[in-house]
Amino acid sequence: MTEDAPDSRSGGGLVAPPGHRFVTLAEDPTLRGPMGDHNTAVWPEFMLHDATAGRHWDRLFVDWPEFQACLLGPDDSIVAAFNSAPLVWDGTDAGLPDGWDDQFERSVGDLVAGRAPNTLGALQIVVAPARQGQGLAGVALEGMRRNAVRHGFRRMIACVRPTEKARYPMMPIDDYSAWRRPDGLPVDLWLRIHVRLGGRVVRGSARSMTMTGTIAQWREWTGLEFPVSGPYVVPFATNPIEIDLEADRGTYHDANIWVIHDLAS
Repeated sequence: MTEDAPDSRSGGGLVAPPGHRFVTLAEDPTLRGPMGDHNTAVWPEFMLHDATAGRHWDRLFVDWPEFQACLLGPDDSIVAAFNSAPLVWDGTDAGLPDGWDDQFERSVGDLVAGRAPNTLGALQIVVAPARQGQGLAGVALEGMRRNAVRHGFRRMIACVRPTEKARYPMMPIDDYSAWRRPDGLPVDLWLRIHVRLGGRVVRGSARSMTMTGTIAQWREWTGLEFPVSGPYVVPFATNPIEIDLEADRGTYHDANIWVIHDLAS
């Protein structure tokens, strides 16, 4: 969940408001539970059923706590949070993972194989609903970038979930990723934040994440009925959901967009 950020900068990048501070889970492991509550509260139910995330999410807190952080407000409540994991990337556009799922799988695979990572992979940034519209998405993104540099990474990749793509579920993701305003910046709010902070939009990933379930599960997740097989437009979904009544299966591929951040400068 993200929102547009103001252009005000300080010290070369967006900074947290007065009284706010970033705390990683390596610094305070007790934030794990509150961070989970914060993150899951903003997503529709079907987005919580990605198989790759289900298998590996707990690794973030066990293997990479230094790359998970909360932005705490003056009262120590979580106003934003970010999750990320390092991986090996060859530095080429062609060498980017297939999507969000593949990126996460590569992080875990590199860890298990003992390969030294050279890149930080962004996974998500979540801003508390009550604080959206205040520029905190950009603050959190800059916090993730700075954390990457602090740990010696010179580049960060992000398979970005575009904020407004769900308003255009029938539009191919590559067309959406190329959509620009008259000033040359992306139409999408979240992509615009990334670009303003130095990110380079590369290409779309039409099947970045995959969620599958029975028809009964999709009814429960969406509150909708599915009387015939075929594609269905569901609120908050970036692509139509494909329903197959005969197979008792619904399949959804979340469409994302690759963005590369060169942190060397």
